[in-house]
Amino acid sequence: MVPLENLAAFALAALALAALPGPSVLFIIGRSLSLGRAAGLLSVVGNASGMALQVAAVAAGIGALVASSIVAFTIIKFVGAAYLIYLGVQAIRHRNRVTDADSRATPRTLRRVYGEAVIVGVSNPKSIVFFVAILPQFVSRGSGSVPLQLAELGVVFLLFAVAFDSIWALTAGQARAWFATNPRRLSRLGSTGGVLMIGLGGGLALTGNKS
Repeated sequence: MVPLENLAAFALAALALAALPGPSVLFIIGRSLSLGRAAGLLSVVGNASGMALQVAAVAAGIGALVASSIVAFTIIKFVGAAYLIYLGVQAIRHRNRVTDADSRATPRTLRRVYGEAVIVGVSNPKSIVFFVAILPQFVSRGSGSVPLQLAELGVVFLLFAVAFDSIWALTAGQARAWFATNPRRLSRLGSTGGVLMIGLGGGLALTGNKS
């Protein structure tokens, strides 16, 4: 188990980091604006699920290998960037589907939204570097299994991330609901969400390596 003082210190750091808007927040906002509140919240869960896989990889020692490999890091970075751009283009292409996505959601649609968010979460190279660089700083080697402590710290961060990301999803979803009173404005809003994701993907692709 993580020592209580280490856990408290990490919780404060995680709270501050989760509260700051980052790539995940921009992705969630883009999805909420394009697809609605339900899709936004499901994207929060999917994105967190993808990051949970990263935490598991870090706990198993795989994350450090990926973060230290320029080739692996670059591949993950461009795959994630390309997928975000693809989702943005799809949002713009379907911007005229103005009927409220929350009321039209089907189990298949929801599974797809969740799956897409998982891919975005697991392919975010910045969070891999974050977990590899930050989590070990709060581990005590004399307090039991290191992989278990890394997993515990990762769960703490994910809980904060889900909480704050959900607030952003609800806020953006509410804005979309207001714009839904005017089909033309809603169409433009869908395009805005798409542009936001394309810009996020482009920014990710152009970001230099972690060095």
